[in-house]
Amino acid sequence: MSATPAAIALAGAAPGRRPDSFAARFARNRGAVAGAVVLLLVALVAAGADWIYPVNPLRIVGAPEIWPFESWRFPLGTDSMGRDIAALIAHGARATLLIGLVAAATATLIGVSVGAAAAWAGGWIDEALMRLTELFQIIPNVVFVLTVVSVLGPRIENITLAVGLVSWPPIARLTRAEFLSFKEREFVQACRAVGMSPLRIVAGEVLPNALPPVIVMSSLVVAGAILYESVVSFLGLGDPNIASWGRLVGEGRSLIRSSWYICAVPGVAIMLTVLSLNLVGDGLNDALNPKLQKR
Repeated sequence: MSATPAAIALAGAAPGRRPDSFAARFARNRGAVAGAVVLLLVALVAAGADWIYPVNPLRIVGAPEIWPFESWRFPLGTDSMGRDIAALIAHGARATLLIGLVAAATATLIGVSVGAAAAWAGGWIDEALMRLTELFQIIPNVVFVLTVVSVLGPRIENITLAVGLVSWPPIARLTRAEFLSFKEREFVQACRAVGMSPLRIVAGEVLPNALPPVIVMSSLVVAGAILYESVVSFLGLGDPNIASWGRLVGEGRSLIRSSWYICAVPGVAIMLTVLSLNLVGDGLNDALNPKLQKR
């Protein structure tokens, strides 16, 4: 005998239904979904930049300072040197995202390692690592990044390293707090009782439980890394061999009164990307936070 529609509806409303998936929890945050769509578009443009604009974006291809939509060849116009701004935006998306992602990965690796070691070891090791973290926090981040890039040279690798070095302290503090909250839990005590090694407990039991808030923090570090790269390029210390959004803003600042679009176009791209990353971070927090999952 087949179930009636009413019975099916009652069964779906039963309190014992299965919990929502990560994707369903994330999709409830409309801002996060919109941010993910924007980031996907930026990633697609970055991935297809060589196909869309196969010519070197730093090459002069037209008259200088052609305004957007004046020529079908240059939908976003040209800069003061006659380079296609649309090509610079497309190729610059790759450099900007690469710096943001690699810097965030570097910061996360350093921060998780320092925070986990400090919380698990305790004692003088905890004190020493936390004092080291405070040392990095009291140095102005922009000054530190500019100093590292000035000493090592304006290359994309050095910019990424510098941004990663200034971004790890918040992740280290968050990881330490999470590890301290899990360190004395019953399941950790049970692992110790059965003879599991400390490394196995940390890597297999504590770290997976401590990672969700760290992942959220890392998504915000990507946004911060993009802003740092923009500042470095704006001040003329960016890699001269690659196109980046910050470099385009910096090169157009002297023409902001006559050709403001040169700064505005990459500025809008930076704003939308950073805003999208923050919205995605909020969505990840909603989806990964166990307290919010119970609502």
